[in-house]
Amino acid sequence: MLIGTYQHNIDSKGRVFVPVKLRADLGDRFIVSKGLDGCLFVYSVEEWKRLEDEIRNLPFSQSRQIQRFLFAGASEAEVDSQGRVCVPQILREYAGLDKEVTIIGACSRAEIWSRSRWEGECSEITPDAIAEIMEKLNF
Repeated sequence: MLIGTYQHNIDSKGRVFVPVKLRADLGDRFIVSKGLDGCLFVYSVEEWKRLEDEIRNLPFSQSRQIQRFLFAGASEAEVDSQGRVCVPQILREYAGLDKEVTIIGACSRAEIWSRSRWEGECSEITPDAIAEIMEKLNF
């Protein structure tokens, strides 16, 4: 399970350090794609395959936009000897990554956020908002 919050910097070549605790579950090679809410999703190869299979089993008329969104911008990333991965320019632009980033564990995936976007997102995640969502889901 991917958990935790980590603060790092992205360098001028687009490389960011991936925390060891996350790499333990992600592996040394994983998939980075556009995510929701202006962040990037990071999946292990196994989890990406599971997601791909689920999307493939949906009716094309309902899944084509999901396919385009996730797969067209996806990139395979491999950890270098210093624990970094290169995030492609198109994905950095999509997520507004420039210098300071926050990487979080989110159960079956990790997410990469610009630090300022993450702080804005966190301001909306209140205990009351979570309680309301949990109630709607009968959780």
